Amino acid sequence: MGASIASLALAACGGSAGTDTAAEASDSSGALSHVHGLGVDPADGRVYVATHTGVYTVGKGGKPQLVGDSRDDFMGFTVTGENAFVASGHGAEGSDRPGNVGLIETKDAGRTWTSRSLSGEADFHSLESAKGTVYGYEGGRIRVSSDLKSWDDRATLEALDLAVSPSGDKLLATTAEGVATSTDGGRTFGKGAGPVQAFVSWPAEKSLFGIGTSGKLSSSADGDQSWKELTTVPGGQPQALTAVNADHILAATMTGVYESRDGGKTFSELAPLAS
Repeated sequence: MGASIASLALAACGGSAGTDTAAEASDSSGALSHVHGLGVDPADGRVYVATHTGVYTVGKGGKPQLVGDSRDDFMGFTVTGENAFVASGHGAEGSDRPGNVGLIETKDAGRTWTSRSLSGEADFHSLESAKGTVYGYEGGRIRVSSDLKSWDDRATLEALDLAVSPSGDKLLATTAEGVATSTDGGRTFGKGAGPVQAFVSWPAEKSLFGIGTSGKLSSSADGDQSWKELTTVPGGQPQALTAVNADHILAATMTGVYESRDGGKTFSELAPLAS
């Protein structure tokens, strides 16, 4: 795996929340750190930030607010419906949750979480959902489930992030060689090609977004066949990317959580990140 992609992958798996005391998710100034995922709840439009020590809501002009009382390390955070999210990660030190929490789900917008499968076994670094099927990247392999309980293990590859087309017919994986494509549900992938993207997000068939290792945001209208560079998100190296729709994009970099409402042309800060 290329050095820049590998460094991002290592940063994403910095151990359980309880073992990395330097990575507090919110310091006294209200700044977040160590972001693993972003999303918007369609029930109310609130922005959620999954971090090394809990899930927070953020809004312009206000301090991040911890959701529920969990200080777990949330990885693979993905919004699947109104008030419904899935995630993975690690239990906080001193909690009754395992080091690898497997696949967990909330149906009350993050206030409480329920273990669905693979507790104590799996640590999904990326999760995506389309047409009732969840695609996960864990331990160097693609794992797929339609019921959040049983999993089908498919291709093995070195990747950082996944994106699935809204129709569910194409799965993308970011690799050091470029974006690799699968047209058979993650059973096989073509060779990585095109610009190297750290994270990708696919909210609509003709609106695919990718962010490079230095924070350059690009879009593709043809499912990764060609890319158009849009802008550079402030803050350098990215930590997460979620495109809610063709216009509304969230990105986390080293300095903050940023939001675009114009399809990625411009970004404004929602919340700072601790240095």
